[in-house]
Amino acid sequence: MFIADAGHRLYLWDICYKNTFDTLTAFRCIIEDMEKERLINPAASGGDDRVDQALRPKRLSEVTGQDQVRENLAILLSAAQKRGEPLDHVLFYGPPGLGKTTLAHVMANEMGVSIKITAGPAIEKAGDLAAILSNLHEGDILFIDEIHRLGRAIEEILYPAMEDCVLDIMVGKGPTARSIRLKLPRFTVIGATTRLSLLSAPLRARFGAVYRLNYYDLPAMEQIIARASQKINTPYDDEGIREVAIRSRGTPRIGLRLLRRVRDYALVRGDGTIDKETAVQALNLLDIDALGLDEVDRKVLDTIIDKYNGGPVGLNTIAASISEESDTIMDVVEPYLLQLGLIDRTPQGRTATRKAYEHLGKVYPDKKTDPQLF
Repeated sequence: MFIADAGHRLYLWDICYKNTFDTLTAFRCIIEDMEKERLINPAASGGDDRVDQALRPKRLSEVTGQDQVRENLAILLSAAQKRGEPLDHVLFYGPPGLGKTTLAHVMANEMGVSIKITAGPAIEKAGDLAAILSNLHEGDILFIDEIHRLGRAIEEILYPAMEDCVLDIMVGKGPTARSIRLKLPRFTVIGATTRLSLLSAPLRARFGAVYRLNYYDLPAMEQIIARASQKINTPYDDEGIREVAIRSRGTPRIGLRLLRRVRDYALVRGDGTIDKETAVQALNLLDIDALGLDEVDRKVLDTIIDKYNGGPVGLNTIAASISEESDTIMDVVEPYLLQLGLIDRTPQGRTATRKAYEHLGKVYPDKKTDPQLF
């Protein structure tokens, strides 16, 4: 679990030596203080990891969508297998929830090798990375999620490991310090990031293949959700699956999360089958509208339209108006609104489009004749 700040961590570390009740109470208080998770937040949560693991495709032939990436990966895998060599280093980037981790597991399965999983923030010291690298075997895959959050000192150790399969370790301190070079087996680094621009140029240059994952189209989402329904033994019809897919924001992780909630609704309020009527009722109850927008999305649009006459308005102003973090709006809310064409980014700020007015049932103003807009 991610603790909000260093103060919380130090506090928990201190009370861990008291009693279990106090520790659990502290965790509960911190959790209650954190912002409530949005159901359509594409970032992974603990519940997703437990359930989605069984729903992930195991082979490249089972992967749906991302056609260009799949074709490139098929060639990459086939060539490596024919040469009898490990895969080249691969970097996946794109919005969260689109399958970067899933593709890493698929590549490990296709190559018949083990995969070791870590994350950039988890590698705090050079010794952490050295321990991981020294336990790799020939051909193994090291998957580093959020790789853009690696520290610069950690990257310096990773460079020779990726290029020359060697690990340089400094032993001792001061004048007696010396460098020891350890030979590593040939391995593959698969990196995943949601912020490619934050990845340092030297690290980015060491990846032989870089692929962007895009949002999934509706037919692909329908196939993913239907396949998941079969795996969790939930009866459905095509209209019900389509309704869930439409509101999934082109993101498999969100689609699977909504599927589980609709399944629960169908089991409690219906006959257990996901049909269109059941899906619509369940998703409306979750406050997710026909375009997949939730309360936060609509708050952003309402703020731009009602408070600032449709814009332009700055990101920080929007964030302050709805009591949200500007990073959350920029990374989670805006990409989907931009994809749907509900807002525009201009040098002066964000503006609401005619489509946004129509979706919210508001009258689009004629800015040429409306005197209130001047």
